[in-house]
Amino acid sequence: MRNFFLRWRNLDWLLFFAIIIFLVLSSSILYSLSLNTDTTNFIIFKKQIFIALTGLALFFGAARVNYSFWSTYSKLIFILFVLVLISVLLFGTNLKGTTGWIVIGSFTIQPVEFAKLALIIWLARYFSENAPEFRYFKHILISGLMTLFFVLLVAMQPDLGSSLVLFGTWLVVLLFTGIRKKHLILLFGTLVAISIFAWFFVLQDYQQSRILTFFDPGRDPRGDGYNVIQSIVAVGSGQLFGRGLALGSQSSLRFLPEPGTDFIFAVIGEELGLVGVSLLLALFAFVFYRLFRTMRRAQDDFGAYLVLGVAAMLLVQTFINIGMNMGISPVTGIPLPLVSAGGSSLWASLIALGLVQSVHIRNS
Repeated sequence: MRNFFLRWRNLDWLLFFAIIIFLVLSSSILYSLSLNTDTTNFIIFKKQIFIALTGLALFFGAARVNYSFWSTYSKLIFILFVLVLISVLLFGTNLKGTTGWIVIGSFTIQPVEFAKLALIIWLARYFSENAPEFRYFKHILISGLMTLFFVLLVAMQPDLGSSLVLFGTWLVVLLFTGIRKKHLILLFGTLVAISIFAWFFVLQDYQQSRILTFFDPGRDPRGDGYNVIQSIVAVGSGQLFGRGLALGSQSSLRFLPEPGTDFIFAVIGEELGLVGVSLLLALFAFVFYRLFRTMRRAQDDFGAYLVLGVAAMLLVQTFINIGMNMGISPVTGIPLPLVSAGGSSLWASLIALGLVQSVHIRNS
């Protein structure tokens, strides 16, 4: 044990313990949901424990590798995942209306979760090499077009939520880098044009319906608006201290759809109340604080942009998931990082945080 701590003495242990709290919270909520199922095998809970333990192994593995390794092979990684996303479109399994899955036995893997990491690594390399010249629009255009390539491949699955995360990650990193006012206006105009094009030629009917329902959930209370309405009811019914684990009526009686994945935040609101939600948000705020602290201490641009990219990805995913649970963003099927059930998302999040730890260890 002493050798273990000597080897990892420079690890950001506060961030690590925050991750452990997230995993314990996630497992507790999934256990409570399992108590209200017809079967008593707790398969989702057991699967989450396995994913969490293997994910921690991946976390330490990513932390052990010098992060400069990823800079060296960033272009190769980018090309590899372009090929993977194309292969998924051609040979992937369709689950829940999305052809974005690879099924291996009883496990399903969603490659786009790892493609997010590939994009972050490529962006970190490109931004670190060209940051001083980002006053020229060509670098904004090049990085944007490369990101758009990923976005379109994912949108074709179709997976609107992951497309938004990929685009949002690039946008957050770009804004932190700095952008001239005229370029910002030009970028905004381009985004408006792309949005109009996507509405008429890219988005599926159900995706358009979800966006319209976001503005007015009552327009289809038994259809697309049902999820949002039930989620808002669940969050509100928890009041201050919540109803208690496994005692939430919305989640236990299955009024709330996808309670372990997309709408786990609503379950936390119902079962643990405002106090539980506040503690969850405080934990997220603490994690982001540790990430930005590591970013500021990084002694090279690639390390700083790598941490910034991870923070941007997690921030966008958190905002979208909590937003759709609260009815302030469209329902897009994005899991809550480190909390929702699901192998690919949790593995990717833990690997991403392992990359952050690699930067922290080598700059401490």
